[in-house]
Amino acid sequence: MANELCVDMTVESTAALLLAEHDWLILTHQYPDGDTLGSAFALCRALQLTGRSARVVCNDEIPEKYEYLTTASTEDPFIPTHICAVDVADVKLLGAELEETYGDRIDLCIDHHISNTHYARHLLLKDYSATAMIVLEVVRAMGVQPDKLIAEALYTGISTDTGCFKYSNTTALTHRMAAELMEVGIRSDMINRQMFDIKSRARIELERMALADMRFYCDGRVAIMPVTLDMIDKANARENDMEGLSPLPRQIEGVWIGVMLREKATGGYKVSFRSGNHANASAVALQLGGGGHIAAAGCTLDTVSLDEATTQVLTAIRRAVPGVESVDR
Repeated sequence: MANELCVDMTVESTAALLLAEHDWLILTHQYPDGDTLGSAFALCRALQLTGRSARVVCNDEIPEKYEYLTTASTEDPFIPTHICAVDVADVKLLGAELEETYGDRIDLCIDHHISNTHYARHLLLKDYSATAMIVLEVVRAMGVQPDKLIAEALYTGISTDTGCFKYSNTTALTHRMAAELMEVGIRSDMINRQMFDIKSRARIELERMALADMRFYCDGRVAIMPVTLDMIDKANARENDMEGLSPLPRQIEGVWIGVMLREKATGGYKVSFRSGNHANASAVALQLGGGGHIAAAGCTLDTVSLDEATTQVLTAIRRAVPGVESVDR
């Protein structure tokens, strides 16, 4: 749902817009990750430190491992008059409830996805490693010096969206901003251990089953890993056990593009693509109505079976990735 009247914003004009209004509701995307949550809670606290009322809302439950982020803001009751979405490339990614309630009312979007559909009235879009990096620039422009809570939230967003600074989207600016946040005195070791090292027993069991059912195509250049509702039930897994699964197929030697097909309770599959230098994940996702970044993208396939989802994904990959076609095995 693109907004033809969407105004492209600078960091400075975005800061001015945020400061011009007093009651902000900040929306994250569904299945929240570290970047959308870190950006949201950092911006929320910055607004509150300037005397504004602000609150973060997510369509889904916030995973336990991100609970430390929620302490960055206070919960004051107020009626929001302006809506801001962070790290949300398309209004449908808000989730059904938030899209229905706020989808046509979003005043501002701050995002780093080049596939952003320009659905908001105002858009600050920069091709950075993480939305949290853009929010850091906005917070500075608002005249707010990041404190420890803001810095930890923003560092979480940067670290998670760069795979702890391992992904190809990591730049010199990424490291400079992360270093600036570390100088505030954040618990970077705790954050990185919490985000990347600690796994529940349910997560390990789910990972085992998903890897066992992974299949290879195009002479091993494509790996597709299903995560079914039956697996989730057998592992007794919760929402926070799902995060970090999608990169696993891409980690296998020789794989150009890894795919995770996560079955939805309402039917169909949420598809996550991860790619290396040989493939553009966003180009594949666009074939299926989704989008994202060159190395990480996604889409949703509604009311299809696992076999149908696999066929659609393979067709999109063969169309979008030159040289991937070969003999299946």
